[in-house]
Amino acid sequence: MLTILPESPLQDDLTLLMQRHHQAMHADSPPESIHMLGAEALAGPGIRFFVMREDGRAIGMGAFKALDASHAEIKSMHVLAEERGRGLARTLLDHLMAEARMAGFLRLSLETGAQASFLAARTLYARAGFQDCAPFPPYREDPNSAFMTLAL
Repeated sequence: MLTILPESPLQDDLTLLMQRHHQAMHADSPPESIHMLGAEALAGPGIRFFVMREDGRAIGMGAFKALDASHAEIKSMHVLAEERGRGLARTLLDHLMAEARMAGFLRLSLETGAQASFLAARTLYARAGFQDCAPFPPYREDPNSAFMTLAL
């Protein structure tokens, strides 16, 4: 059974997800272009963190962070590599979008890598209706970053 529920990012059984996300973000990006949040930051105020589980095992995660009263940013969306190819990332993204709408946000934006290794992520977001946009605060132009947004 597949579930996506709000949980604490500080749980021990999320270590593998956090490690894999960290490795993926550092694989092709210079340190100054990495904007991921660690587990402690994901537990902070203004952030809603969700875990995707299959039969109780954590296989994906994602969050959104309030930027202001009407605008939120997707953070730390990751599905384990061995679980990909089943539409799980889209399921997780759809869940984050629905939760952001229910929380009253009117816009959802994201920053992801501009490198070829992030093409699947950019394609996923584009298929969900996200469009390329200029950097939004607190970001600046960066050749290693792509920015996308969606009116909810």
